[in-house]
Amino acid sequence: MADLSGIGFVSGDSHVNEPRNLWRENLPAKFREQALRGIEAGDDGNWEVILEGHQLDKTTAYEDDRMLVSDPAHRYKVMAEEGIVGECIFPTIGLYVWMLTDPDGGTASCRVYNEWIVDGLARSPRFKCAGLVPTWRPDDAVTEVERIAEAGLGSVMVPAVAAPDWNHRDWAPMWSAIAATGLPAVVHQGTGHSMYFYRGPGAGVANLLATQSMAPRMAGLLATSGVLAANPDLHVVFVEYNVGWLAWAMNTLDYYQQAFSEAGYTPQGKKWVNVELPEPPSFYLRRQVHSTFQDDPVGLHNIAMTGAQGLLWGSDYPHHEGTYPHSQETVALLAKPLDKADALRVFRDNAAELFHFDPAVLAEPLPA
Repeated sequence: MADLSGIGFVSGDSHVNEPRNLWRENLPAKFREQALRGIEAGDDGNWEVILEGHQLDKTTAYEDDRMLVSDPAHRYKVMAEEGIVGECIFPTIGLYVWMLTDPDGGTASCRVYNEWIVDGLARSPRFKCAGLVPTWRPDDAVTEVERIAEAGLGSVMVPAVAAPDWNHRDWAPMWSAIAATGLPAVVHQGTGHSMYFYRGPGAGVANLLATQSMAPRMAGLLATSGVLAANPDLHVVFVEYNVGWLAWAMNTLDYYQQAFSEAGYTPQGKKWVNVELPEPPSFYLRRQVHSTFQDDPVGLHNIAMTGAQGLLWGSDYPHHEGTYPHSQETVALLAKPLDKADALRVFRDNAAELFHFDPAVLAEPLPA
């Protein structure tokens, strides 16, 4: 039984709230109609992005309260209450930037967020903030990956879905560029695609499950296509997908890889398994794929199959489905079945190492 009291957790999944006028005030005038303004819950478990020109109907008091989470002093207070010493920070409104259809407007919108976060929470070594990668054109993606690294941000965020698909050769320079930075590539649930998979009875919860299924789909594609094998220093962190899927994906991919390797060729003369890898797919998932969770005892139970290196706990603060204000109680319960070494990795060390936190900073008391 692991007792983690006082170790100082690192949240692998936390969020910032962007100002409603961030894009309106910073995009070039020609892209102003594409300015992201907020998100609203839609029907059947979907979220909808609100663009310039649509009424938000939020009071000034509400907005002031909402923006508290962008104030480092406020976050330090919350972190102290929660036993957290470092946070990996992702956007909220900005998660929906990939729903824009104009490549130029989308690329400019990513740049606006990245410049804002660099001048904000990213100034503190307690926060490792993601930069948004414009994936409408591969060349733009490479350029922004390099800018994100030069700016000192903590990770590069790409969407779960892209066109062409992530195994296409056009993306090879981007994957190589990310690997060269040493930063993890992060993929947040619900990015780059609609979360409307189903309609009608049961769709609300079923759509959330379908959204979670994008993690094993993308991880499997990166493994079987050779992207991970070609870039051994590339680490991919799936955010808010939970982690129970990882053991299932490892086993299923290995099973089919072996079965269809033995089958040889299709009736049309094409190899069933293409690319042929030197290791089974599970090898690459175990080495390079990670996923965050808030409360996933199934994923923790599966550590015997996956190893502990793939699991990162995150509070999801300040989102309502996160563990705040009960993170310490949640972690204590989840850590009970684990040995101390695995628990330390899951609730602190994996995130600290992947996102390159300074251990000396994490060991210091939080600023008052």
